[in-house]
Amino acid sequence: MSEPLEGIRVLDLTNVLAGPFCCHQLAHLGAQVIKVEVPGRGDLARQLGADPDLNEKLMGVSFLAQNAGKKSVTLNLKTAAGRDLLKRLVRTADALVENFRPGVMDRLEVGYEVLRAENPRLVYCAISGFGQDGPLRDLPAYDQIIQGLSGVMSITGAPETAPYRVGTPICDTIGGLTAAFAVAAALQGRARGGGTFIDVSMLEATLATMGWVVSNWLVAGVRPQPHGNENVTSAPSGTFETAEGLLNVAANKQEQWEILCRHLGREELLAQSDYRTREDRKANRFALKAELERSLAAKTARVWARELNRLGVPSGAVFAVPEILEHPQIAERGMIARFETVPGAGREVRVLRTGIKLDGAAPAVEAPPPRLGADNAEIYGALGLSEAEIETLKREGAI
Repeated sequence: MSEPLEGIRVLDLTNVLAGPFCCHQLAHLGAQVIKVEVPGRGDLARQLGADPDLNEKLMGVSFLAQNAGKKSVTLNLKTAAGRDLLKRLVRTADALVENFRPGVMDRLEVGYEVLRAENPRLVYCAISGFGQDGPLRDLPAYDQIIQGLSGVMSITGAPETAPYRVGTPICDTIGGLTAAFAVAAALQGRARGGGTFIDVSMLEATLATMGWVVSNWLVAGVRPQPHGNENVTSAPSGTFETAEGLLNVAANKQEQWEILCRHLGREELLAQSDYRTREDRKANRFALKAELERSLAAKTARVWARELNRLGVPSGAVFAVPEILEHPQIAERGMIARFETVPGAGREVRVLRTGIKLDGAAPAVEAPPPRLGADNAEIYGALGLSEAEIETLKREGAI
């Protein structure tokens, strides 16, 4: 399998989620990603996750989840020697990704203009909550803050429970994916010119994924509302109770609605005026939901899903995370990577790869997530530093 970013070197100066997730994608596409971390503690994600023992070892689950295949060096940008070392690294790099607040890199005297002077072809990606300008640019931004500001929370949950936080840090992840896409595109664009400064706003990246919802307001003047597990564009389309487990059904087309009724033995519903058209069914969705659940109570969600999908009615049981990970659709397609006895963690670690396949194979990295500073000698030695010089830098707190 070819690796699209083979031969590309990326400096990962990011912390926690959006930036590391961006560089996680780039590493799996073949880039050499060098994680540049604060001496002593590294990425805050090293201390986060559901396993206190791993947090204590600076190999927290949150770090393990998205740093496989990267190398780790330590570097103190608050020292002159550390800043000089970063410049030397930049001369060897193709891209740099950071997620400090806007202006921090400039205050450290290693902002884009300074680093571009070291490497005119550098692709520099700055990920922040709100972008590099605007009235909110200097505010701290975490996923839940962006979820609230973007409108995501306002439409999540049922009318009686919204606004509700999405259960996964979706805005961080969207920001990371957006950044990875932009970096890959800018690297391709270098063939036609020099480097690029990429400004990724998590707020704007999130809004960009909400096109249908936002356009209902911008174009149609309809204020988006929370609808729980109901699909506002069609009915019956949502989540239904069964004999065991919840079932998602998306009978969005007229023929799917008709097939569903016949398979459930409820042909009489087809003749009722309240359910004749899509608009009729939308207007009476909750009465219809109750009617269908009376019949769906005869079998489990998994059985109904098999039967309805076979008939062409899109359906699926609602799984918990362990259930979907064990399903052959995930377990047999190379989505999960396994690393035996990860250094620093002292145990086997399983983590997710990316959501793509290249030429039929899942992009993979060979190395597990790195211990803090594990690659100082290799990376700094390749810059021409001797063992004695590296030791001096460590003693002086520069690395």
